[in-house]
Amino acid sequence: MRLYFFLALFLNCFSTLQSQVDYTIEQDSLYREDQFYLSVTYNALINLPDNVSQNSFSTGIHLGAIRDFPLNKQRTIALGLGFGYSFNSFNQNIKVSGSSPSTYTILEDSNFSKNNFTQHFLEIPIEFRWRTSNSERYKFWRLYTGLKMGYLIASKSVFNDASGSDNQKNLTDLNRLQYGLTMSVGYNTWNGYVYYGLNPLFDSVSTTDLQPIDMTALKIGLIFYIL
Repeated sequence: MRLYFFLALFLNCFSTLQSQVDYTIEQDSLYREDQFYLSVTYNALINLPDNVSQNSFSTGIHLGAIRDFPLNKQRTIALGLGFGYSFNSFNQNIKVSGSSPSTYTILEDSNFSKNNFTQHFLEIPIEFRWRTSNSERYKFWRLYTGLKMGYLIASKSVFNDASGSDNQKNLTDLNRLQYGLTMSVGYNTWNGYVYYGLNPLFDSVSTTDLQPIDMTALKIGLIFYIL
């Protein structure tokens, strides 16, 4: 009688263990790194015209969601496709005046309290993703590289000095479609982030002293991924 009892107990334990193993395998087979993201960056301008410089601190805030498409059985390599929003400011010494067409004047003195332009984008990030995670490991290394495309939905330039202000909305000379290379790398919560713009911010415009404005954006900061 005891033999039957222990045999039944063993079979029941084995069945329970097998169910747990099957559940883990099922979890792994469905595992994805679908994520929301939030990034804060310092925005730098490169390829500046002569006598143009940045002043104060130029910032960017980027947020959105990314859908994960694993490419291997271990699900450590994947493609990511997402949708997001981005706000960017650039503090510098090119004054934008008027519209249709605008004029761009390099201010070689610093007798102004504020001079910047801001941009609002809808963005599509595309990533090639490598990570050391699985369905039960939430602290892991990651390296995501890719391309981000942004469509400009609103912009504004603001200039303030002692004599007053000169503000312009929806600058027509900004490139509506902007794109660049991205990379994020890190462990767990803390991840460094870089965006390198591949096309100029402005479309075929020059300063009043006939220098082409071919500036591109370099954004460096931190990105946080939230499951």
